[in-house]
Amino acid sequence: MKWLRRGLFKLARSSLVGWIVGWLFAHMSFVIPVDRLRETETLIVFHHPKPSHPVHILLVPKRQLPNLLAIDPAEADFFADLYRIVQELVVELALEKPGYTLLVNGGAYQDVPQLHFHLISGRLNDG
Repeated sequence: MKWLRRGLFKLARSSLVGWIVGWLFAHMSFVIPVDRLRETETLIVFHHPKPSHPVHILLVPKRQLPNLLAIDPAEADFFADLYRIVQELVVELALEKPGYTLLVNGGAYQDVPQLHFHLISGRLNDG
């Protein structure tokens, strides 16, 4: 089974799968079967399907963006939505006192080549 998991991760990191995932988020996010916490013109926000922390939320752009380098810093609408939603979730989920992290992976650390952010809080789950 390890070989299957490795093969699926390798496939997930391919540019074709990245393009498909990006296209889905950009054009058909309404069909993605997730429990949405927020959705705007630029973002879809939902709980991670396989969380590694007690609080593990994904924030995914509704644009085909392979990584952070693909964003034009002038895209104020995206950044405004991202920070507003993160601030709302930190307050709503009472994450300020226990602490939280907002992170983005890139390069070899990115499992799927579609830009996404993780809002996490709490200790790593074992297993």
